[in-house]
Order: sequence, then C-alpha cells, then structure tokens
Amino acid sequence: MTYIPTMPKKPSLPVSGTPPDRCEINIFDPKKVASAKRLMPPTDDIERMSLIFSCVAHPTRIKIIQALFTGELCVCDLAQVLGSSVSAVSHQLRTLRAVRLVKYRRDGKMAYYSIDDEHVRALFALGLEHVRHR
Repeated sequence: MTYIPTMPKKPSLPVSGTPPDRCEINIFDPKKVASAKRLMPPTDDIERMSLIFSCVAHPTRIKIIQALFTGELCVCDLAQVLGSSVSAVSHQLRTLRAVRLVKYRRDGKMAYYSIDDEHVRALFALGLEHVRHR
C-alpha cells in the first residue's frame, strides 16, 4: 500500500461565511478598549522589548544564555559547549550584549561572559515553563 500525503483540509466556514476565529459582528466594548489602551506600555518600551524577543529568536543565542545560567564562561568555553567556532560565538554574544541580556568582564587577555541580571533568568525560566506546559 502506498501512502500519498495530502494537504489538510481548510476548516469549513460557518453559514455566515465568517472564519470561526473571528466575531460575526463588528462592534467593540469601549470600556475594555480604554482599559487596554491605558495599560499599554510606551512605544519606546515596546520597541525595546521587541528587540529582546527578536534577539532570542535564535537557537544558538538561547543555548548561549542557557549555558551562562551555570555561571561565568569565556568565549572559548562557550564555543566548546556549543560545538561552534569562537568567531561564531563572539558574533552571537555581541548581539546579546547589545540588548543587555549578557555582560562581560575582562581579566587580562580573557573575556568572561555572564547573564546581565536576574530578569534574564526569570524571562527564560518562564519561556521554558511555557513550552513545557501541557
């Protein structure tokens, strides 16, 4: 017997023709809208948050941050952990440093990286908890 893959069927629309994930009428609740607008952070904060999330939307950067949860590591250590080149890891660390997810300190000829602060640890703990949930 030969298996022939097929495309999944599109969900059927209700009789009204409106997709099931949308309202069938176009009205809004002024109180809820006003509350949501009032709680909206300033645009600058949203843009900076967006940069952080786009920065961590890369598996290598997530691995770097996860490795740094064990403590301070130099670029060579991180390269060994990731099985990557020192140059590639340095490039990723520059990106993480630009959004203040990691920081470094020099000790002679060595540069040691660490998590910038506890907010990073909390952000990643919640992210991991979320993906493992269910």
